[in-house]
Amino acid sequence: MESISRPSLTFWQEAWRRIRGNKVAFFSLILLIAYGFLAIFAPMLSKYGFDQQDAYAMSQGFSGAHWLGTDSLGRDLWVRVWMGARVSLTIGLLAAVLNTVIGTVLGGFCGYYGGKLDMIVMRMIDVIYGIPSLIVCILVMVVLGSGVQSLVIAMVIVGWTGTCHFTRGEVFRLKEQEFVLAARVMGEPVFTIIMREIVPNIMGLLITQLAMAIPSAIFQEAFLSYIGLGISPPQASWGGVSPRRAREC
Repeated sequence: MESISRPSLTFWQEAWRRIRGNKVAFFSLILLIAYGFLAIFAPMLSKYGFDQQDAYAMSQGFSGAHWLGTDSLGRDLWVRVWMGARVSLTIGLLAAVLNTVIGTVLGGFCGYYGGKLDMIVMRMIDVIYGIPSLIVCILVMVVLGSGVQSLVIAMVIVGWTGTCHFTRGEVFRLKEQEFVLAARVMGEPVFTIIMREIVPNIMGLLITQLAMAIPSAIFQEAFLSYIGLGISPPQASWGGVSPRRAREC
C-alpha cells in the first residue's frame, strides 16, 4: 500500500512554511510589516501635519510633543520621516511591480513564440541598454514634470528590460518540458500556459528580482529628488501663527 508522506502544498504555503522556520527571515518580515504600517498610519494618527510649521517650536530635541524633535522651520520630524517613507515605498512598489509584470508578460511571449516578436523586443532592449537609464529618466521627468506618476513612468520605461530578458530565457528553457507539452496538447491558450504552467516554476527568481528592484527604485527616486526632478514640496502652513508673526520670529 502506497501512502502520501505529507499533504501537497502550494508555492505560497511552502514559502510561508520556510519563512516561519527561518528566525532571521521571519523577524525581517515583521520589521518590514511594521515599517509599512508606520508609513501608512503614523502621519494619519499624528496631530501635526508634515508641512505644518510652528514658529515657537524650532530646532527642538526629543520631547513628548515631538518624538524626533523639530527642524529649523518648526516642522515635526516624526511625521516628516514617515511621510517620506510613504512616498518612497509607494514609488518603489509601483515601479517594481509594473516592471515585473510588463517584463514577465513580454519575456514570456518572446520566449514562447520567438521569431520576429523576439527579435523586435530584444533589439528594443539592446537600444535601452545602450543608453544610461538615469539619462532616460531625467529626460522623461523634464518632459512630464515632477510628481509620483512621472517618476513611476520614467522608471518603468527603462526598468522592465532586465525582467523581460530573464523571463525570456527561462521560458525558452521550460517550454519544451513535458508539463508544458501536455498543456499544449490539452488545448490551453498560450497566455494560460505561460501564466499557469511556466511562471509558477520561476516565481522564486521573480520574487528575488522584485525584492532587489524595490530598493533600486527608491534610490533612483531619492537621487532624482536630490537634483530637483522628484516630488515638488508643497506650500508650508504655519500652525496657528500668522504669516506676519512668523516673519517676525
